Amino acid sequence: MTLPRILGLILAGGRGERLFPLTTERSKPAVPFGSKYRIADFVLSNFINSQIYSLYILVQYKSQSLIDHIRRGWRIGGLVDSQFIITVPPQMRWGESWYRGTADAVFQNLNLIRDVDPDLVAIFGADHVYRMDLQQIVQAHLDRRADVSVAALPVPIEQASGFGIMEAETDGRIIGWEEKPLRPRPMPGDPSRALSSMGNYIFTADVLVDALVEDARRSTDHDFGRTIIPELYPYARVFAYDFTQNEIPGSHATEERAYWRDVGTIEAYWRANMDLLGPTPALDLDNPRWPILASPFAGPAARILGGTVEDVLIGEGSVIHGGTVRHSILGRGVRVERGVTIEHSIIMDNTIVGRGAGIRRAIVDRFNVVAPGAVIGEGAEAPPENGIVDPSGITVLARGATRVRGATPTTPALP
Repeated sequence: MTLPRILGLILAGGRGERLFPLTTERSKPAVPFGSKYRIADFVLSNFINSQIYSLYILVQYKSQSLIDHIRRGWRIGGLVDSQFIITVPPQMRWGESWYRGTADAVFQNLNLIRDVDPDLVAIFGADHVYRMDLQQIVQAHLDRRADVSVAALPVPIEQASGFGIMEAETDGRIIGWEEKPLRPRPMPGDPSRALSSMGNYIFTADVLVDALVEDARRSTDHDFGRTIIPELYPYARVFAYDFTQNEIPGSHATEERAYWRDVGTIEAYWRANMDLLGPTPALDLDNPRWPILASPFAGPAARILGGTVEDVLIGEGSVIHGGTVRHSILGRGVRVERGVTIEHSIIMDNTIVGRGAGIRRAIVDRFNVVAPGAVIGEGAEAPPENGIVDPSGITVLARGATRVRGATPTTPALP
């Protein structure tokens, strides 16, 4: 059997406005996650682990951080034309506008599809945290002779108004679709849940091209969830793929089955990071059979010189001189001085936490310097000048000025 040629198009241009101030200087897919990763590393790892090696990453807003991350950590191929990972900024080949929607982003890059000439096109977002074997949805697509396959996940009915909600027959064929409905329709036989779109699609290539060309001729939302899928399912073979049936090699029995998180808000982002902690994490990153890949770190292993450290992920190059760090995540190159207390918090790369400081239920972005004795988060009278208190009660500090790793706070910052 001849395997289909698959092209991956990863949509990584999201503004991430609800993640402010973490997205002040970067797009949502470029936001750090889980000590050593960026959010985009999850979808990229899913493609590579699924042995799909032809990938274009479509970027747009504040894309330099993600472009640099891809350049440092995601280099493959070179000898084989079908193995590449390439970031593609807006080319404006069809006008001078930015992408007007997810479908328009792909339409403006139809030349990439025509150059590769694939049988199938996998269109996935870059701003969710999950593991998925794409070969299983591809096989379901082929078995059903589908034109389009939509990755689907049952969600609680009270949360369903934030997603595209579909109705499907017993064989998975989609017979109804509403984008972010006020009154979502529950799944047959399960009034507590609705079947939501994960925003990930497998298209037969010619069906995709025809649909995008037709959509571009009209005034629409130019969006897969709002336009393309609702207009295709009445006559094309459009099927839902049940993500809960996806099996990941090496998964632990204690993990949450079909773990998937939209980390689009500060609270959701914080909770997803906390899901990585504990003796039985909801998403266990210790899986050599399905690793989440990341850029290499040119530095030493982490060091713990003293203090109390309980239930903490610690990135390479970090040094804990003392104090107490509990149920938290430290990025790479973090320095924790004596007498510090850090609890239920995320401290990102190259941050220095001064002697005696207290950080509780907070997110501290990269390159910050927390002054000795400062209190951030719970117990603080007010957030620092570069911080906010999210409606969830989580304090967030914006990114600090870039400096060389290991530099002291008095060393002038690089521009």
